[in-house]
Amino acid sequence: MKAVRFFTQLGIGAIVIMGFNLCSCKKYSYDYQPGNLEVKVTQGEHWKHDFPLFLGIKIKNTPQMAIWVEDLDGNYVATVFATKKIATEGWMANGGNRRKEALPHWCHKRGVQYPDGLYLPTKDQPLVDAITGATPDKSFQIKTTPKGNLRQFVLKFEVNHSTDFNSAYPKGASVGDSNYSGGEMGGGQPALVYAALVDLDSMTKEYKLTLVGHSSPDGSSGELYPDLSDLTTALSIVKDVAVVIH
Repeated sequence: MKAVRFFTQLGIGAIVIMGFNLCSCKKYSYDYQPGNLEVKVTQGEHWKHDFPLFLGIKIKNTPQMAIWVEDLDGNYVATVFATKKIATEGWMANGGNRRKEALPHWCHKRGVQYPDGLYLPTKDQPLVDAITGATPDKSFQIKTTPKGNLRQFVLKFEVNHSTDFNSAYPKGASVGDSNYSGGEMGGGQPALVYAALVDLDSMTKEYKLTLVGHSSPDGSSGELYPDLSDLTTALSIVKDVAVVIH
C-alpha cells in the first residue's frame, strides 16, 4: 500500500492506492468518513502495451494517466493522481522529447506553463511527490477525502499509451498532419478523457465516468474531440472508471 497526501488548500484530502486483488488478503488502516470518495480504475484488455526498446526488444508498458477535479464551470481545482513519468519528466531515454502528446488535456487544464513554453512538469520543476506514483500494474483504487465546500464537481481521468499506433495514427505521420502524434516514439492514438459530474448532496452513491472524447493528437492544445471512430486498442486500455461515495 502506498499512502499519500495532497494539498488540502486545493480541496482534496488523503488518498490510498491499492490493487483490487489485495483487498481480501491485507488490512488497510484507512478509515472512511461520511462523504469519502473511492475512485476505481479497472484495467482493460490493452492495459499493458508493447513498447519498443532496441534490437527488436520490447517491454510491457503500463499507461500514463491523470485524475483531477474541476468545478462546474470547467475550471481546474486539483490533481488527485498523476503517473510519475509525466509528473517528473521521467521518460526512459527521451532524448529531450517532452512528450507533450501524452496527457495534453490535463496539462493544459492545470494551466502551468514551464520555461520551454510547454505545460508538462519538468525534471527541475516536477509535480510534488504527494500526488504522483508509478502506474499500478493492474486495476486499482484511490481513496480520497474531499475538504472545503466543493459539493458538486467534475472528476476527470485521462489515459494514454506511447507508441500505440494504428492505421489512423501511424508512426510515419508528418509534423502538421492532423494525425501526427509525436513521431516514431510518440503517442500514436491520442489520449482518452473520461468524466463524471459528482454531487455529494445527492442520494447517488456511485458514478460511472463516461468517455467524453480524445485529446489533441500532437499535444499542441488542451482541446477535446468527440469523434472516436479512428481509435482501436486505446478504447480498451481501461474497462471501467467509477467513483463510489462512502
